[in-house]
Amino acid sequence: MNPTREIFIEKVVLNIGATGEKLERGYKLLQRITGQKPMRVKVKRKRIPTWGVRPGLEVGAVVTVRKGHEELLRRILVAVENKLKKKQVPINHFAFGVKEYIEIPGMEYQRDVGIMGFDCIVVFSRCGRRVSTRSLKKTPLPKKQYISREEMIKYMEDNFKTTFR
Repeated sequence: MNPTREIFIEKVVLNIGATGEKLERGYKLLQRITGQKPMRVKVKRKRIPTWGVRPGLEVGAVVTVRKGHEELLRRILVAVENKLKKKQVPINHFAFGVKEYIEIPGMEYQRDVGIMGFDCIVVFSRCGRRVSTRSLKKTPLPKKQYISREEMIKYMEDNFKTTFR
């Protein structure tokens, strides 16, 4: 096989959407799971009065793991019993949710966090993807550079022993 056609995991993104005190607890949780400092997500322009959303309001926390993401992903997949649905896998990435962080091996109940869940997004890539994300001479990716659902499912089954239904 051509080595430039091989796929790999580019990053794993963990996020929690909440406001107020629950956001602070989610921030601490993401910090404990990854060992990195999460970023707070603010509303830019949207205003939804019925939900209490206004510009400048912090509505979530997100952390991106690029180094050591395979070990983290293995631990998180154990929390969902290495089972995912095929409908969770579109092009170039897949996402799933973890209902309770205490299901992750090595994580114990934290009194200051309580019981919380979070979302996990796994982004795949292939050599040459940088041309679409760089700042100078940005060009769109050709269709052959996209990673299909079947390729991602095969990669996860081979490397992480994940089953898809």
